[in-house]
Amino acid sequence: MLGGYMEKMLIVNLSTGELTVQEPDEQFYRNFLGGYGIGARFIYRHQKPRVDPLGPENILGFATGPLTGTPALIASRYTVMGKSPLTGTWGDANAGGYFGPKLKFAGYDAVFFFGISEKPVYLFIDSGKVELRDATKVWGKDTRETEAIVRAELGEDVPLTCIGPAGEKRSLISCIINDGGRAAGRSGLGAVMGSKKLKAVALKGNLSVPLSDRKETSRLRKQYLNSMSGLLVDLFQDYGTCAIMKDAVDSGDAPVKNWGGDGKTDFPNAAAISDENVIRYQIRKYGCYGCPLQCGGRVKVEKGPYKSEGRKPEYETIGAFGPLCLNDNIESIIKANEICDRYGLDTVSTGSSIAFAIECYDKGIIAKGDTDGIELTWGNHEAIIELTEKIAKREGFGAVLADGVKKAAERIGDGAEEYAIHVQGQELPMHHPKKTPGYATTYKIDPTPGRHTQGGAANVEGFPPEGMDLPEIDEYTASGKGEIHKKMSNFIHAVNCTGLCLFGITCIDVNAIPDFINSVVGWECTMDELIETGERIANVRHAFNLREGLNPLEFKIPKRVIAKSQQFADVVGGEIDVDVQVSDYLKAMEWDPQTGKPSERRLIQLGLSDIADEIAELNDTSSPLHT
Repeated sequence: MLGGYMEKMLIVNLSTGELTVQEPDEQFYRNFLGGYGIGARFIYRHQKPRVDPLGPENILGFATGPLTGTPALIASRYTVMGKSPLTGTWGDANAGGYFGPKLKFAGYDAVFFFGISEKPVYLFIDSGKVELRDATKVWGKDTRETEAIVRAELGEDVPLTCIGPAGEKRSLISCIINDGGRAAGRSGLGAVMGSKKLKAVALKGNLSVPLSDRKETSRLRKQYLNSMSGLLVDLFQDYGTCAIMKDAVDSGDAPVKNWGGDGKTDFPNAAAISDENVIRYQIRKYGCYGCPLQCGGRVKVEKGPYKSEGRKPEYETIGAFGPLCLNDNIESIIKANEICDRYGLDTVSTGSSIAFAIECYDKGIIAKGDTDGIELTWGNHEAIIELTEKIAKREGFGAVLADGVKKAAERIGDGAEEYAIHVQGQELPMHHPKKTPGYATTYKIDPTPGRHTQGGAANVEGFPPEGMDLPEIDEYTASGKGEIHKKMSNFIHAVNCTGLCLFGITCIDVNAIPDFINSVVGWECTMDELIETGERIANVRHAFNLREGLNPLEFKIPKRVIAKSQQFADVVGGEIDVDVQVSDYLKAMEWDPQTGKPSERRLIQLGLSDIADEIAELNDTSSPLHT
């Protein structure tokens, strides 16, 4: 038996109720690893192009990696994927917690959903046994209520992933929540789940993930655990990602005032929403399956207008509801986070949508008569919470914002588009390309546009991890070296698809990744092979978009995100030449500088000859793929 894999993928047809199992061969797993690697290959093969993202032909997948649920360090992740209703591109979202490992303990590496159910349902998997159950009684419930009701029915030890009312109402910024607050946040995939009337996936099982060499895996865990030390380890263990909020604002990494401000002058009180001022509300720490960092926490606001209890807000959430809106009230941010978790909203997109609305209000494009009487002024935390609740319920002015800033700007008109900060409909994460230029290429070119977890972090602290053979990082900062971006982005694709935590790998020796794959799976896998596997995965995701008629070279990054500013005068002259960066990257990836199409030679080298044939057909105006 192949180590690390259950060697089964469950196929669920929600329209017919049919349940089938596929058993991929070893080469499939070796070529695409797991996560969005196997997901992209499966969906590309089984889904025709240009389907309605909220229609029955869009396939929704949940997939683990070979290290998920094994003794490997920081190995808890799973990925949700499908065509994004927010961007129209390939979409995926990643989450930790316990759901990923439990999916394997229940018997499967992945689950793919076809069709649309006639009535609300949830999927229950129990040690390989599968059942679609009526979810009528939890439809309309928030994610916490859903977890409580389903667990009362199935058992308290049953983890599940589910949508809240935002996903049911097909909010294009809705997400999928597992383990009481872990979010597969981006790409609007909660709306896809809602469109399928799939409320939840619940798991039970105690099957063992096979290990090729259990003794060696145990030895490696001890070895790399003992070597974990340093500032990043301390920060993650003491605070989690909220540790960096103040420094990110001060350094210019965190965007301020809807990407139009300066941290030091416009948001001088960043300390109020960072590190100690966040964890003083923490009532207990927790972590994902098998992770020694334990960076998560439960927080509680005991009294006042923002009385609440939920998971500790992470950096991205604090950034979106904090400096982006000029809000330094941490209790309101904790409350906003709780609302988003309960209703199933992506916190980055929700906070960004509110910052957009505040600027529209500030510029006189909208007024109280448009906003249900809410005074949307900068830093008005009462207004931010009221609007978050309206977005969650898709009520009043909240309905205008519930599909993200691109749609909202179209609905508002009157020049609002200037203040809608997105790439291809996806609101940008809380990392400024003027601080880290590589993000500009990633935000524009990655098949999930506007994302920060796909390779642009090549010169962020902790990247590249120790042991990566790369040129000097300050060379990259200066000119965006395409070869470096290619190597780092493909490395990160591989990491994401193994089931490892992207942030956790900054705390360990990078050689742990091939070492664990070899001991767990039984392969003789090198770092170079991992990076090439990441390149193969990148090309499949990219080909998905090309087949949809989308050329990322036509995607636009808002001017204020990359334009010259005094705050960043010491970084590439204060302005990012995205065209130069992208050109370097395309050359390194062997993608055409005008069409973005991968070279036939490289696709064949990567074992993707069928995709090479389809890409060639895109030039043929008589081909059905061309229309």
